[in-house]
Amino acid sequence: MFFNTKKYKEEAEKNRKLNLAEEPSKFNMISLAILATIAPLRIFLRLHKRKIEDDVTVENKRGSFEQVPIIYFHGFRGGDYTTQMMVKQALADKGDPHFLKVTADLWGNFKLEGTWTGDKNPIVQVVFRQRIVGVYAIDYYLRFILPFLAKRYHFTHYSAVAHSLACPCIVRTEMRKYRKNNFPHLAKCAFIAGPFDGVTYMGDIPNVNELNSNGRPTVMNLHYLYLMLRRKHFNSNISVLNIYGNVLDDTNSDKFISVISAKSIRYILAPNVKSYHEVEIRGKKYAEHSWMHDNPLVINIIDKFIGLKD
Repeated sequence: MFFNTKKYKEEAEKNRKLNLAEEPSKFNMISLAILATIAPLRIFLRLHKRKIEDDVTVENKRGSFEQVPIIYFHGFRGGDYTTQMMVKQALADKGDPHFLKVTADLWGNFKLEGTWTGDKNPIVQVVFRQRIVGVYAIDYYLRFILPFLAKRYHFTHYSAVAHSLACPCIVRTEMRKYRKNNFPHLAKCAFIAGPFDGVTYMGDIPNVNELNSNGRPTVMNLHYLYLMLRRKHFNSNISVLNIYGNVLDDTNSDKFISVISAKSIRYILAPNVKSYHEVEIRGKKYAEHSWMHDNPLVINIIDKFIGLKD
């Protein structure tokens, strides 16, 4: 009854084509993740002079509207391959093949590729170069990536599409920065397989936790308590979509995230937000944790939610 890291690695990376010339070493990823996780040690990351590789075409805005980019985020051990199918379908639904790809590392360096389009909803794919990262390190990523992009491309709100561990981090970041006018804020957020109250066998044992009549989990980890105590800091104008999986085995999970953990965010967000929608994907073939981001049904639901299709 332990989290199977080998199995998770195989599942998470089954669609990945490794480029060994660009992939940081495991030592690099883990050591920088530790520095980013422990707040007092982040000073060593900030001492590094930021480098920006910019090969982006910036289109003129095509109207007087405010641009609200749709930004895709992967989770632990993810990469561009995690959100590749979602981005591809979003571009098809828009009828525009151009998007911005942003690769960032924990030193604060950026590699910018592609096009910042001039329409209302530019598509942005974010890739964490040190990808073996936990909640606090992803938090750190978001806290410097989002304001950097907002300042560079002049937007104040964005819509997030997040998979796995990026989901609670999106919520945490919004709550932490709710008073910051110079920080971009959420308009909509779509969560896929979010571990809001633990990962299977890492703080969440299948079929032990349960939701009470109000939807609050009986067992709450520290990360969940953090979100619950700050729920009033999540803006009431945000629309939320929460998609989770159930492979219909005896764990009531998507193999790595339990249904209870994924659904637990409803108690925190639903009473206060503009709208809250929840969708359960079922079946071994369709609802597995590392398949859902490529599931055509999931992608179709998300694209309708964020307004890319009717």
